[in-house]
Amino acid sequence: MTYAVALPERGSFEAWRAAARCAIGHGIAPERIDWAGNTGLFAAPPLPDYNGPPPRVPAGFPALARSVSWHAAPQRFALLYQALWRLHRGDGNPLSHADPLGRRLQLMAKAVGRDIHKMHAFLRFRELPAPGPRRSFAAWFEPEHDTLEPASPFFARRFADMDWLIVTPRLSARFRDGALVFGPGGDRPDLPEDAAEPLWATYFANIFNPARIKLAAMRSEMPRKYWKNLPETRLIPQMLAGAEARVQRMHAAGAAAPRPGAAPVLARYRAAMPQAPDCPQTLDEARAAALQCRRCGLCEAATQTVWGEGPADAPLMIVGEQPGDHEDLAGRPFVGPAGRLLRQVMAEAGLDPGRAWLTNAVKHFKFAPRGKRRLHRNPDATEIRHCRWWLGLELALVRPRVTLALGASAALALTGDDSPLAGRRGRVETGLHGGPVLPSWHPAYVLRLPDPDQAAQARAQLAADLAAALRLAALEQTRPADVAPAARAQTPAPPHL
Repeated sequence: MTYAVALPERGSFEAWRAAARCAIGHGIAPERIDWAGNTGLFAAPPLPDYNGPPPRVPAGFPALARSVSWHAAPQRFALLYQALWRLHRGDGNPLSHADPLGRRLQLMAKAVGRDIHKMHAFLRFRELPAPGPRRSFAAWFEPEHDTLEPASPFFARRFADMDWLIVTPRLSARFRDGALVFGPGGDRPDLPEDAAEPLWATYFANIFNPARIKLAAMRSEMPRKYWKNLPETRLIPQMLAGAEARVQRMHAAGAAAPRPGAAPVLARYRAAMPQAPDCPQTLDEARAAALQCRRCGLCEAATQTVWGEGPADAPLMIVGEQPGDHEDLAGRPFVGPAGRLLRQVMAEAGLDPGRAWLTNAVKHFKFAPRGKRRLHRNPDATEIRHCRWWLGLELALVRPRVTLALGASAALALTGDDSPLAGRRGRVETGLHGGPVLPSWHPAYVLRLPDPDQAAQARAQLAADLAAALRLAALEQTRPADVAPAARAQTPAPPHL
């Protein structure tokens, strides 16, 4: 027997979810349901009632189904029920991009999200006469999908102090006195000219940069089908026609000679700046030079260069990945949570933290801002390669007997080998500087492990590697001078790692 399901124009997702629960509860296969809801003398009967528990689904399915329900495809609800049926029966993963059904649903949800973004970006309100104290506005928009309902809360939050109406061919949204209600759609309303549009057009024309015209990118972000409802787009053909002449005028205006007296001021400014030596001969000179480092773009966002610290004759050098948030603010290496753990493990291994040279493969903090937080990001191979000069300078000036590489980035900087750390940890390798390098876990990796047993094991391995590095350093001290590593040369010079 085939069943018919008629879904309303508004609240269609909630209605589909209730009908889908009922159909799953009765074990009705997808091919036995007509989601178009055909009516008539010979129409299929509706679904029988069901009061049982709802089916269990993965956490991401409800959000995906809600997005797909706003798509314009007539078969969207049938596709969603196919996915629900397969999930309920354990028939593969219909939400995966590798599954044909899953990829189709994911693409439909992506198209809906893109359509919502376009409405937020390209809808233009025009002011209407208002009898009361609240201003009133109206807008017309033609979305590709049924996205007015999910897009309207954005406008309700952003324009909460005014009344407005948005009309689309299928649905309309009215916001009055703080209440949002939906009604039937219609044809484009006859909206009056807005007095603010000339001002907006003037602003748009003045921020237009003719030297950065990329027509393909502009049409990709602002498709032509939206142009007819945007007041500023009527200026684009004229601005494009005069773009070349404007660029020539900009070049001519930018070729002005410097003001009189600018050269002496610039000379005095440059003379007052501390000049770093091309090849520092001491750790103090190297630190002063590193504070002016411009070898890569990390210096632009970081607070300061974080140079290494420790005794100049340290037998052991410990190299981490890069400074963290705490280190970037303090200007010292290993002072954050990972640094505290490292110092604890060093004490357990019998190593005084004050007897080791502590530094990082990269000297500036790389991060991604998230509100008030700065989230750590791994340096890439190019940034590590740019910073090798400073690490080579530290190796040449400190001349450690052994170097402990904490993490994959440090191991890459010291050895040039980017193979996984799991198969290398605890094994002595030869660094690019000629000296022994012992790779181990970074303490930050130990802190990130969610399993307490795994974290305890990694911590014990880090302690064992520290103890092994100490024993190796003592062994290196007894070697004859003619077989000592190249990094212990008496004339310090920055090796090319």
